[in-house]
Amino acid sequence: MKGKILPLVYTACVLFLGIWTTDVNAQTEKPKEIDTYAKPYHPEADAQADLDKLIVQAQKENKNIIVQAGGNWCIWCLRFNNYIQQNPAVSKLLKDKFLYYHVNYSKENKNEAFFKKYAPDGPALGFPFFIVLGKDGKVLKVRESGNLEKDKSYDEEKVFAFFNEWVRK
Repeated sequence: MKGKILPLVYTACVLFLGIWTTDVNAQTEKPKEIDTYAKPYHPEADAQADLDKLIVQAQKENKNIIVQAGGNWCIWCLRFNNYIQQNPAVSKLLKDKFLYYHVNYSKENKNEAFFKKYAPDGPALGFPFFIVLGKDGKVLKVRESGNLEKDKSYDEEKVFAFFNEWVRK
Protein backbone atom coordinates (compact mmCIF):
# COMPACT_ATOMS: atom_id res chain seq x y z
CA MET A 1 0.00 0.00 0.00
CA LYS A 2 2.86 2.35 0.90
CA GLY A 3 4.28 1.95 -2.59
CA LYS A 4 1.05 3.19 -4.15
CA ILE A 5 0.44 6.15 -1.83
CA LEU A 6 3.81 7.84 -2.29
CA PRO A 7 3.41 8.26 -6.09
CA LEU A 8 -0.14 9.57 -5.55
CA VAL A 9 1.08 12.13 -2.99
CA TYR A 10 3.90 13.16 -5.31
CA THR A 11 1.46 13.57 -8.24
CA ALA A 12 -0.95 15.59 -6.07
CA CYS A 13 1.88 17.91 -4.99
CA VAL A 14 3.03 18.47 -8.56
CA LEU A 15 -0.54 19.21 -9.70
CA PHE A 16 -1.09 21.60 -6.78
CA LEU A 17 2.14 23.48 -7.51
CA GLY A 18 1.25 23.68 -11.21
CA ILE A 19 -2.19 25.12 -10.47
CA TRP A 20 -0.81 27.50 -7.84
CA THR A 21 1.94 28.90 -10.10
CA THR A 22 -0.53 29.32 -12.96
CA ASP A 23 -2.85 31.29 -10.67
CA VAL A 24 0.02 33.47 -9.40
CA ASN A 25 1.21 34.14 -12.97
CA ALA A 26 -2.30 35.07 -14.07
CA GLN A 27 -2.45 37.67 -11.30
CA THR A 28 0.92 39.21 -12.18
CA GLU A 29 0.70 39.20 -16.00
CA LYS A 30 0.50 42.56 -17.67
CA PRO A 31 -2.85 43.18 -19.38
CA LYS A 32 -2.92 42.83 -23.14
CA GLU A 33 -2.63 46.16 -24.95
CA ILE A 34 -6.15 45.88 -26.35
CA ASP A 35 -7.55 45.62 -22.81
CA THR A 36 -6.00 48.95 -21.80
CA TYR A 37 -8.06 51.05 -24.22
CA ALA A 38 -11.57 52.54 -24.00
CA LYS A 39 -14.13 50.66 -26.09
CA PRO A 40 -15.94 53.27 -28.23
CA TYR A 41 -17.87 50.88 -30.48
CA HIS A 42 -21.37 49.79 -29.53
CA PRO A 43 -22.75 46.73 -31.34
CA GLU A 44 -26.20 47.36 -29.86
CA ALA A 45 -26.43 50.88 -31.32
CA ASP A 46 -28.74 51.74 -34.20
CA ALA A 47 -26.10 53.31 -36.42
CA GLN A 48 -28.56 54.81 -38.91
CA ALA A 49 -30.69 56.40 -36.18
CA ASP A 50 -27.55 57.79 -34.53
CA LEU A 51 -26.31 59.18 -37.84
CA ASP A 52 -29.70 60.74 -38.62
CA LYS A 53 -29.46 62.69 -35.34
CA LEU A 54 -25.89 63.73 -36.16
CA ILE A 55 -26.98 65.02 -39.58
CA VAL A 56 -29.58 67.29 -37.94
CA GLN A 57 -26.91 68.52 -35.52
CA ALA A 58 -24.34 68.95 -38.34
CA GLN A 59 -26.74 71.16 -40.26
CA LYS A 60 -27.31 73.35 -37.20
CA GLU A 61 -23.59 73.58 -36.43
CA ASN A 62 -22.39 73.72 -40.07
CA LYS A 63 -19.98 70.80 -39.54
CA ASN A 64 -19.01 67.73 -41.51
CA ILE A 65 -19.22 64.31 -39.90
CA ILE A 66 -16.36 61.85 -39.53
CA VAL A 67 -17.40 58.23 -39.07
CA GLN A 68 -14.70 55.89 -37.81
CA ALA A 69 -15.64 52.33 -38.78
CA GLY A 70 -14.26 49.46 -36.75
CA GLY A 71 -14.79 47.45 -33.63
CA ASN A 72 -13.62 46.89 -30.10
CA TRP A 73 -11.83 43.76 -31.37
CA CYS A 74 -9.53 45.86 -33.59
CA ILE A 75 -6.30 47.06 -31.98
CA TRP A 76 -5.70 49.76 -34.62
CA CYS A 77 -9.27 51.06 -34.19
CA LEU A 78 -8.72 51.40 -30.45
CA ARG A 79 -5.27 52.91 -30.94
CA PHE A 80 -6.75 55.59 -33.21
CA ASN A 81 -9.50 56.38 -30.75
CA ASN A 82 -6.91 56.62 -27.98
CA TYR A 83 -4.68 58.76 -30.19
CA ILE A 84 -7.38 61.33 -30.90
CA GLN A 85 -8.37 61.42 -27.22
CA GLN A 86 -4.79 61.80 -25.95
CA ASN A 87 -3.57 64.33 -28.52
CA PRO A 88 -4.93 67.72 -27.36
CA ALA A 89 -4.50 69.44 -30.73
CA VAL A 90 -6.24 66.69 -32.70
CA SER A 91 -8.95 66.39 -30.04
CA LYS A 92 -9.61 70.13 -30.21
CA LEU A 93 -9.77 70.12 -34.02
CA LEU A 94 -12.30 67.31 -34.02
CA LYS A 95 -14.41 68.86 -31.27
CA ASP A 96 -14.41 72.32 -32.88
CA LYS A 97 -14.80 71.37 -36.54
CA PHE A 98 -16.53 67.98 -36.82
CA LEU A 99 -19.07 65.64 -35.38
CA TYR A 100 -17.41 62.27 -34.77
CA TYR A 101 -19.04 58.86 -34.63
CA HIS A 102 -17.77 55.30 -34.17
CA VAL A 103 -19.78 52.81 -36.21
CA ASN A 104 -19.44 49.20 -35.17
CA TYR A 105 -18.40 46.32 -37.38
CA SER A 106 -18.18 43.02 -35.52
CA LYS A 107 -19.60 39.52 -35.45
CA GLU A 108 -22.32 40.85 -33.10
CA ASN A 109 -23.41 43.55 -35.56
CA LYS A 110 -21.88 44.13 -38.99
CA ASN A 111 -24.19 47.09 -39.69
CA GLU A 112 -24.57 45.77 -43.22
CA ALA A 113 -27.33 48.18 -44.28
CA PHE A 114 -25.32 51.14 -42.97
CA PHE A 115 -22.16 50.14 -44.82
CA LYS A 116 -24.07 49.26 -47.98
CA LYS A 117 -25.49 52.80 -48.01
CA TYR A 118 -22.39 54.80 -47.04
CA ALA A 119 -19.34 52.66 -47.82
CA PRO A 120 -20.09 49.48 -49.78
CA ASP A 121 -16.40 48.71 -50.27
CA GLY A 122 -15.32 50.11 -46.91
CA PRO A 123 -14.75 46.85 -45.02
CA ALA A 124 -12.40 45.71 -47.80
CA LEU A 125 -10.12 48.63 -46.87
CA GLY A 126 -9.37 47.14 -43.46
CA PHE A 127 -10.11 48.70 -40.11
CA PRO A 128 -10.38 51.36 -39.06
CA PHE A 129 -11.53 53.23 -42.10
CA PHE A 130 -13.23 56.59 -42.28
CA ILE A 131 -16.35 57.89 -43.93
CA VAL A 132 -16.47 61.66 -44.31
CA LEU A 133 -19.99 63.00 -44.66
CA GLY A 134 -21.12 66.50 -45.47
CA LYS A 135 -23.52 68.24 -43.14
CA ASP A 136 -26.32 66.94 -45.38
CA GLY A 137 -25.22 63.34 -44.86
CA LYS A 138 -23.82 62.86 -48.35
CA VAL A 139 -20.61 60.85 -48.57
CA LEU A 140 -17.63 63.04 -49.42
CA LYS A 141 -14.87 60.45 -48.94
CA VAL A 142 -14.27 56.89 -47.81
CA ARG A 143 -10.68 56.42 -46.74
CA GLU A 144 -8.42 53.78 -45.24
CA SER A 145 -6.21 54.58 -42.26
CA GLY A 146 -3.05 52.57 -42.88
CA ASN A 147 -0.97 55.42 -44.24
CA LEU A 148 -1.75 57.52 -41.14
CA GLU A 149 0.10 55.00 -38.95
CA LYS A 150 3.50 55.56 -37.42
CA ASP A 151 5.06 52.74 -35.41
CA LYS A 152 2.28 51.60 -33.05
CA SER A 153 0.47 54.93 -33.21
CA TYR A 154 -0.34 57.61 -35.73
CA ASP A 155 1.54 60.40 -37.48
CA GLU A 156 0.24 63.76 -36.28
CA GLU A 157 1.10 65.60 -39.50
CA LYS A 158 -0.75 63.06 -41.66
CA VAL A 159 -3.74 62.94 -39.32
CA PHE A 160 -4.02 66.75 -39.37
CA ALA A 161 -3.69 66.82 -43.15
CA PHE A 162 -6.52 64.31 -43.50
CA PHE A 163 -8.91 66.05 -41.11
CA ASN A 164 -8.06 69.58 -42.28
CA GLU A 165 -8.92 68.58 -45.84
CA TRP A 166 -12.55 68.12 -44.71
CA VAL A 167 -13.10 71.14 -42.46
CA ARG A 168 -16.10 73.13 -43.71
CA LYS A 169 -15.15 76.59 -44.87
